[in-house]
Amino acid sequence: MKSAIRIAAAAALFAAGAAMAQAPQGVTAAEIVLGVHLDLTGPTAAGMEWLRTGRMMKVDEINDKGGIHGRKIRVIVEDNGFNPAKAVRAVEKLVGSDKVFAIVNSFGTTPTIAAHGKALEAGVPHIFPWSGVAGPFHGTKSPLSYTFVVNYDWGTAAGVNWAIKTLKPAKIGVLYQDDPFGQLVLKGVNDAVKANNTTVAATATFKPTEVDLSAQLASLKNAGVDLVVLGTIVRQTVTAYTGSRQMGWNVAMITSIPGRNQTILAIAASTKASLDGLYGISQWRIHDKDSDLASAKAWIAAYEAKYKKPATMEATVAYSVMEWTALALEAAGKDITVEKFTKALREIKYADKFGNPPQSLAEGNHAQPQTVAVDQVKGGKWVKISDWITAIK
Repeated sequence: MKSAIRIAAAAALFAAGAAMAQAPQGVTAAEIVLGVHLDLTGPTAAGMEWLRTGRMMKVDEINDKGGIHGRKIRVIVEDNGFNPAKAVRAVEKLVGSDKVFAIVNSFGTTPTIAAHGKALEAGVPHIFPWSGVAGPFHGTKSPLSYTFVVNYDWGTAAGVNWAIKTLKPAKIGVLYQDDPFGQLVLKGVNDAVKANNTTVAATATFKPTEVDLSAQLASLKNAGVDLVVLGTIVRQTVTAYTGSRQMGWNVAMITSIPGRNQTILAIAASTKASLDGLYGISQWRIHDKDSDLASAKAWIAAYEAKYKKPATMEATVAYSVMEWTALALEAAGKDITVEKFTKALREIKYADKFGNPPQSLAEGNHAQPQTVAVDQVKGGKWVKISDWITAIK
């Protein structure tokens, strides 16, 4: 087994070296072709439209100005259905048939972990997946793999540490998705309780496709927990919080980074349900048309004029990731190579227009520094209620 791993690692590194030494695929005199796979048909599909439009907002801005060094950006989108096997097929198509230059900002921890190796084997950069499980993307130490989401274990630990000190729960429970993402959330909770000399009183798991969480909620309620940490993403976040209220259990709940999103607010509003009181661990600020940050307010207005729908945090992040990528494509020069592109990625200190802490890849293949905050739903909106957290104290 270890020999197989070493062979795979060597093959990935060889492919990376070969890619950097020759003219890259996906680049012509007229365009640069990028690829992405999203969950268009699976359990998190409700949030994908904002990822698409946020990214295309930046792509259209670039192309309307003539492109990058005269080349337009074209993005090919594939469906992963939040399914690892489907994600692998999507990446094989993107790198094999479509010949993309890079795979940028694909969605889902389990799908992207399963499929990223196919890109690296082909010598194609795989950058900024929507996953806070950084370790598997860097197992081969490939110079083609870069991540940007706060590690879910550290981010969860930082947020739960805040909750323990602020809310002072007597018993902590964890409801988490049964996959690598959920395991990282559980690890983060365990790290936080250990730092505070306490323990986890009860846990419950669910499959990514499960929608009825009544049995899990009943189990946690019967254990007497008064704080539930959620390792959930979209629909299960809504189901867990509203389901607990429907059973008369007004327990405090704090969701990890993926569950603190605006899609859940839209889902709740569409069913006239309330998520007020829910806590969420956040990596990025949320803005709306009344934002106090001028650059964010202007962007929100432009987005809503273009797409005739409210902007979300997910759209701002997708826009920012595309902007970071575009800056590296530009810095790589007209005679772009994979090596020049990845070198530029590592040298950029990226600051977005949405008031989030600046980040860079200078210290490795994962964006630093890692920072989170805690938000709470108030009046149907996420409101930041803590300072930025940079350490677990």
